[in-house]
Amino acid sequence: MSSIRCLLKPGKEKPVLAHHPWIFSGALDQIDDGYKPGDLVQVYSSSEEMLGLGFLNPDSQIAVRMLTFGAAEIDESFFRARIRKSLELRKQFVPAGTNSYRLIHSESDFLPGLTVDLYGDYLSVQIHAIGMERWKDVILKILQEEIPLKGIYEKMDAEWRKIEGLKGKPGLLWGAEPPDELEILENGLKFLVDIKHGQKTGFFLDQRENRKLVGEHSRGKKLLNCFSYSAGFSVYGARGGALSTVSVDSSDTALNLASKNLTLNGFSEKDHRCLHTDVFQYLRQGNEPFDFIVLDPPAFCQSKAHVDNASRAYKDVNMIAMKRLSEGGLLFTASCSSFISVDLFQKILFGAAKDTGKNIRILAKTGHPFDHPVNIYFPEGEYLKGFLCRVE
Repeated sequence: MSSIRCLLKPGKEKPVLAHHPWIFSGALDQIDDGYKPGDLVQVYSSSEEMLGLGFLNPDSQIAVRMLTFGAAEIDESFFRARIRKSLELRKQFVPAGTNSYRLIHSESDFLPGLTVDLYGDYLSVQIHAIGMERWKDVILKILQEEIPLKGIYEKMDAEWRKIEGLKGKPGLLWGAEPPDELEILENGLKFLVDIKHGQKTGFFLDQRENRKLVGEHSRGKKLLNCFSYSAGFSVYGARGGALSTVSVDSSDTALNLASKNLTLNGFSEKDHRCLHTDVFQYLRQGNEPFDFIVLDPPAFCQSKAHVDNASRAYKDVNMIAMKRLSEGGLLFTASCSSFISVDLFQKILFGAAKDTGKNIRILAKTGHPFDHPVNIYFPEGEYLKGFLCRVE
């Protein structure tokens, strides 16, 4: 166990006693001399009660990321046990015909700063905490021993790593380098994923159940997939019996994958088109009605300071989408901004409905799939929310 101690200010132990994994810099009172960012540290209350251990980084706003509440030996066995628990959870819930999903979901799997996604025989790893970076070799060793793999590739979230004072470049960590277009399976559908250059860790695995939901209600409908990336929602819609799909994105690279994914699953370009254009412009300028519209935009809100502007953007895109729907059409709309709560997102939809004069009924509220669990003590980890609505 670490010999370095930090003492919290009076009253600042309450979140830790409630098992919240983050301690902010303003809560720290004293730190023993001789520490380095990334060191393991024993956390004590102002009354000298030992609260647990975590990774120390006083140069970051999140000064301590808690690993355990109470005493523990932090070694290879500790990390192996945590990783095995994560793997066991996934094995219980992996749907048939699926070989790609999140294996480790950072704080929500009690491994702060570590995200690991499985794509067939390859892992895509992100480390965004300096303390976890110190244990990278141990983590890689455990992953190789616990999972049959061809290779492990590291992705990097530049913003998080900058905040943590981490450097480095994305690249191969172990084994064979993944191909530029790796074929995966999700609920029996085939998708090409670019782990090395694609967004996030290569594919939006967190939308798997929402894609399935859209597919189940697409029969006989003309579907518009906005911010389509590699056309996941369109492929599910096509399998579900959509008369046609239109995938709209501003990235040529994403649309190239989108077209290939549709073809890979046997759907023709004639009925399932990919358009390179701005979503806002396309929705405003067109007049073709759709029976089903999917809105899965990138995070409009990156911090609390952006909530107002992001709310206006979400309202705007939902308003213009509602106007393009046929009478009784379906809208699946999502937000992956953690700073936009479920309640706020519903209020945004209320405002969009009121200003367009539409009657909206919420048919389903959705969130994270099983492989993106939410730690009950860490509400900040609940970022994805979706609404399936009928618009009249």
